[in-house]
Amino acid sequence: MKEKWLIESKKADFDHIAKKFNISPIVARVIRNRNIIGDEAIDEYLNGTLESISSPWLFKDMDKAVDVLKIKLAEDSKIRIIGDYDVDGICASHILHVALEKLGANVDVEIPNRVEDGYGINERLIDSAKSAGVDTIITCDNGIAASKSINHAKSLGMTVIVTDHHEIPFEDAEDGRVYTIPDADAVIDQKQEDCAYPFKEVCGAVVAWQFMRALYESMGKGLNELDNLLSYAAMATVCDVVDLIGENRTIVKAGLEKIHNTKDIGLSALIEACQIDKKNIDGYHFGFILGPCLNASGRLDTAKKAVELLNEKDESLAMSDAISLKKLNDSRKEITENNTKEALAIAEGNEDKVLIIHLPECHESIVGIVAGRVREAYNKPTIIVTDTEDGMKGSGRSIEEYNMFEELSKVKDLFTKFGGHKMAAGLSLDSENFDEFKRRLNENCTLTEDDLDLKVMIDVQLPFEYVTMNLVDELELIKPFGKSNSKPVFAEKEVKLHTMRIVGKNKNVVQMTLENKNHYKIKAVKFNDVSNFLDSLKEKVGTETFTKAVSGEPLDVEIMITYYPTTNVYNGMSNIQLVVDRVQF
Repeated sequence: MKEKWLIESKKADFDHIAKKFNISPIVARVIRNRNIIGDEAIDEYLNGTLESISSPWLFKDMDKAVDVLKIKLAEDSKIRIIGDYDVDGICASHILHVALEKLGANVDVEIPNRVEDGYGINERLIDSAKSAGVDTIITCDNGIAASKSINHAKSLGMTVIVTDHHEIPFEDAEDGRVYTIPDADAVIDQKQEDCAYPFKEVCGAVVAWQFMRALYESMGKGLNELDNLLSYAAMATVCDVVDLIGENRTIVKAGLEKIHNTKDIGLSALIEACQIDKKNIDGYHFGFILGPCLNASGRLDTAKKAVELLNEKDESLAMSDAISLKKLNDSRKEITENNTKEALAIAEGNEDKVLIIHLPECHESIVGIVAGRVREAYNKPTIIVTDTEDGMKGSGRSIEEYNMFEELSKVKDLFTKFGGHKMAAGLSLDSENFDEFKRRLNENCTLTEDDLDLKVMIDVQLPFEYVTMNLVDELELIKPFGKSNSKPVFAEKEVKLHTMRIVGKNKNVVQMTLENKNHYKIKAVKFNDVSNFLDSLKEKVGTETFTKAVSGEPLDVEIMITYYPTTNVYNGMSNIQLVVDRVQF
C-alpha cells in the first residue's frame, strides 16, 4: 500500500476565527479542515447543546407513529421491540424499552440470533410474536429492507412501526431509481427521499431516542426523563461509525457527560468490569472497550445477554453478566486475530481492486471485523465471505472512494439477501454464485490506482516549539473523535531521531528523543506499528548501529513524522510528549 502525505490547504481567516472563539489559529485551522464553515457552524461545533438538535417531528411518519403508539398504550396492547444484534440495535432496543416501560407499556424486547435468523425482522420472529399475543411490533435499526416480512405481519393483523436509519432499497428503472418502502403503519427513517429531517447521518439508536422524545412531548411528559438514555444513543453513534459531526457530535458530547454520572446498574457494572474510570470515559471507550463487549454477545452467543445486562436491576447479577460479556469479548479478540492473519496472507499479492476473500471456517459474526482489518492494511474495499449451513455469508468494509452499497446493488441478482450503506454492507449468497460475484464486482470497479493510495491528510505542519500545554488543552475542544471528526494530525519534517528505548511488558513501545531543524528537542513515544518501524530503522542504519541504539547509544537519523501532542505525568510533573503515528525515513 502506497502512502501519500498531503497537507490540508483549506482557506479561512484563521486569526479572525481564533479571536472570535477564543482559540488558537492552529485549532481554528483544524476545525476548518473538518469542513466546519461559518460562525454559526463553528459555534455549534464548539458549544453545541441539545437545544440545537432538530425536532423529532421533522421525521416522515413521526406523527403517525406517535398516534398509533398512544392508542396502543391506552389499550394496554402487547408491544414487542425487535432490534439488531450490534451495539446500535442493542442500544436502540434499550432506549425504546426503558422509555416505554416508564409510560406503563406492556413491552418486551426480541433480538434476532445472528446465525439462526440473520439480520433484521423475519417471519419466524413475527410468528413467534403472534403466538405470544403481541399486537404491535416496533423495529429498531432494521426493517427498512424487510417489506416481505412486514407484509406477513400485516397479513396476521399486526401493527408494525419501523424505525431504521439504513439506506432505502431501490431498483434502477428506465425512468430513474424506484425506492421500496415497507407497507408498515409508520416508517421512520431519515433516508427516505421525502423525509424532512435535515441531518441524515444519525444511527438507529438516535432515531429511537427521537421517537421517544416525540411520544413523551405528545403525552405531556418532561423530556428530562429521557436524559439518561442519551448515553446509549451516544455509544451507538460512535460504534456504528456514522459521521461524528453536527447532531451526532452534539449527542455524543452530551451522552458522555451523562455517562460520567450514570446510576444505571447494568452499564455501571460493565464499566467496572472493564476497569474504566467512569469520570474519564470518552469516545475511545465507547468504540473500543464498552461497545465491543456488547457486540461480543451478538457475535459469539446471543445479543439478548447484552440487552439483559443493560436492563438488570440487581447489582450482583449485573456484575456477573458484565464479567461474562468481557470474557466473551476477550475470546472474540483471539478468534479475530487468527482469522485476520489468514485473511492478510490471502490478500498479499492479490491485485484485485475489491478484495473478496473466502474464509470458509471464519465465524460469521466476525467477518466484518476481519474485513475492516484487511481494508486498513491494503486500503482496498474488502469483503470477507464464510460458509454457513444456509450458503455463504459475507460482510464488507469500504473506502471513501467506493460506495459499497451502490456497487453491491449492481450485482444484487446474485444475492439471497443484502443491505448496508456506503462504507459497510452485509450479504448472503449461494456458493455457486461466489466466483461470478467476485468477477462481476471487480469488472464493474472503476477505482484508479490513485484511489487506492492511502491519503494521510495532515492538518498542520507544526514545529515542535509551537506545541504547548495550552495547545494540548485546546485540542480537548475537538473531542470526541470519530468518522468525519478525526483526531488532528500534525507533522514535522527534517527531524533527527537521537535516542530510543524499547519498553513495555511486551516490548512494544518505543520512547524517543527528537530534534527538529530549529534544534528544538522533545520527548516522544510510539505505540502503534512498532515492529515495522524497528524493521525499517534497522534496514536504514544497519544491524550494528541499530543494536547499539537499542542499548542506549545515540543515533543521528533523519525522519519525517506525523504526531499528536499529549502530556505525560511522571512523579507529579506534567510534560509535553508527542505520540508518533507514522514515520518516513
